[in-house]
Amino acid sequence: MRRALVTGGNRGIGYAIAAGLRDAGLEIVIGARVAADGAAAARALGVRSVPLDLEAPASFEAALAEAGPVDVLVNNAGILENLRFLEANDNFARSMQVMVHAPFELMRAVIPGMRDRRYGRIVNLSSGWGSFSEGLGGGGAYGVAKAALNALTLRAAQEVPDVIKINAMCPGWVRTRMGGAGANLTPEEGADTAIWLATLPEAGPTGGFFRRRKPIAW
Repeated sequence: MRRALVTGGNRGIGYAIAAGLRDAGLEIVIGARVAADGAAAARALGVRSVPLDLEAPASFEAALAEAGPVDVLVNNAGILENLRFLEANDNFARSMQVMVHAPFELMRAVIPGMRDRRYGRIVNLSSGWGSFSEGLGGGGAYGVAKAALNALTLRAAQEVPDVIKINAMCPGWVRTRMGGAGANLTPEEGADTAIWLATLPEAGPTGGFFRRRKPIAW
């Protein structure tokens, strides 16, 4: 059975992704910053959880060891604060750590095993706000971090064999704690493209940016 690690899988889109991949027949491990929150979500889903704080790189090795070999990595966790970009102060460093540096280090950690097993799927949860064509929006450094995550996605896909698929996706405006109650999509609707990318067949795309299962501009 393939094993998937979903960061920030204890709520929102991450929870919906974990549920969808569980239903697709994968073994699921939720990574959560607060261990109790991860454990509660894991019990509700009937899956496992590991403590994984993306702002604490020292936690990564132990979390990955507890998770076991990862065939599917979903870099879902993110932060969004209602701040002006040039006044973001520590938000810039935190945004880059959570949405760029941590995904990069997790990818580097799991890709060697994916190479050995000749199979891997990596999905990076990005945003239209991380697209130059859509204007790099969002509060604080969110859009800049997501643009960097998009660049990371494309560059990493160029360095791995085609048996490893690395893609980014925009879930759209989703009713979560981050998206707010006025958003037009459910978490399950926002999760759909991520689930599709996480279960791509051998001939599936890599190095792409998608929304609603369709390519979108960088």
